[in-house]
Amino acid sequence: MSQANNSLSLSNPHPANFNAKQKTGLAITGLGLLAFFMAWAGAANQQPLIFLIITLVCFFGGGILFTIGSYGHLPKGIKNNRTMFTSISSRGALAWISGVVITGFYILLYWRDFWKELFGADLFIGLVNLFNPLSLLLRNTKADQWFVYGTLYTVAVLVMGFKFIYKYRHNRYQQIRTTSVMFFQLGFAWLLPGIMKALYNYEPYLTYFWPLDYDAIFPTTLSYFQTQGAFGMFFIFWGLVMTFVATPLLTYFFGKRWYCSWVCGCGGLAETAGDPFRHLSDKSMKAWKIERWLIHSVLAAIIIITVLLLVDNGFKNNLLGGAAKDIAKGYSFVIGMVFSGVVGVGFYPIMGSRVWCRFGCPMAAYMGLIQRFKSRFRITTNGAQCISCGNCSTYCEMGIDVRAYAQKGQNIVRASCVGCGVCSAVCPRGVLKLENGPDNTKRTEFLFTSEDLKILS
Repeated sequence: MSQANNSLSLSNPHPANFNAKQKTGLAITGLGLLAFFMAWAGAANQQPLIFLIITLVCFFGGGILFTIGSYGHLPKGIKNNRTMFTSISSRGALAWISGVVITGFYILLYWRDFWKELFGADLFIGLVNLFNPLSLLLRNTKADQWFVYGTLYTVAVLVMGFKFIYKYRHNRYQQIRTTSVMFFQLGFAWLLPGIMKALYNYEPYLTYFWPLDYDAIFPTTLSYFQTQGAFGMFFIFWGLVMTFVATPLLTYFFGKRWYCSWVCGCGGLAETAGDPFRHLSDKSMKAWKIERWLIHSVLAAIIIITVLLLVDNGFKNNLLGGAAKDIAKGYSFVIGMVFSGVVGVGFYPIMGSRVWCRFGCPMAAYMGLIQRFKSRFRITTNGAQCISCGNCSTYCEMGIDVRAYAQKGQNIVRASCVGCGVCSAVCPRGVLKLENGPDNTKRTEFLFTSEDLKILS
């Protein structure tokens, strides 16, 4: 099929959807999905290794071939042609179907034991058996639903990360930061926990710490580590230093982007698998108001819960009794599972890729306050060059109306900005630049537009 038939132009407003490489890539991916669902149904119980190899090879091979077919014949530069007209990325039928499927998968995963008790059968046993060979190799133990989830999560970040790098191959910053999130997801969130599980029967996630890892400094967690000798004391020290020393310092120098766009697994999935949906974030003032109230409420909630648990533990559980633990369980269910997991990922095709990061992540709220008031990071603008195309606002996954700042020539210093740099990458005029300038406390005067001041007054 010729390139002309697949390129959007005035003479060809409805180009062919897929070329030969894309179709082949989709077919290979389809074979991987077939093997995956056959294994889920129990067909791989006797030969799980064969089905696992077919699944992973097809996922990687099909995804890479589809990416090359999508962007290989095009010149360097971001291509978002027909994004607003494609069903999966414009809240069409495929988007709603995908949202329901992803959400349903998360519900089955998170409440595996509940469904097992309800139906009298383990609905996840087929997938667990499928990943047993890989789990035994890495962790020296059989798989569970969390290893299945972590592996699929990592595969998604790696495959879609390749797609992101290839799509943004003209932009060095995007290539480096995407490579970073792929590295941290593969190495620190998947390989290292598996190795530690095999050696010490404990799976640490060194890239997550309080308040995102909400129970990291709960009394029960601290008590457990205290019984583990030097091993346990290291993790207590690591968590406290990363939360209260490293995070403020790194955020001061680099903004929250050092974590949200370079390290965090949640951000890694949003930036890679969630890239086709980044333009769906709500840019309205109403959404911004909800965002500020909601995300800071979650941060306040985990601070209060943690303090209550620590104080109650100091009184040997005589202050609150079992109430504190019940409150902690409630936070774990509502925020740790429903919000960050089910809604945070399942709603990608409907609400954009950063629903959790924008509205619920307490770590993002914590760093956002530092970035907002005391950080060297900002996005500078050259308003004289702005042509008001709106690309920057459209593809801001955090719902920031970047164009409004650019038109006024104002620096963008928003607590929610994760420094992904896509607004700068899609700008055809080079109006936006990510900078770490000298700390300037007066820069907050650039934060508010006239509409914002009306809200605050």
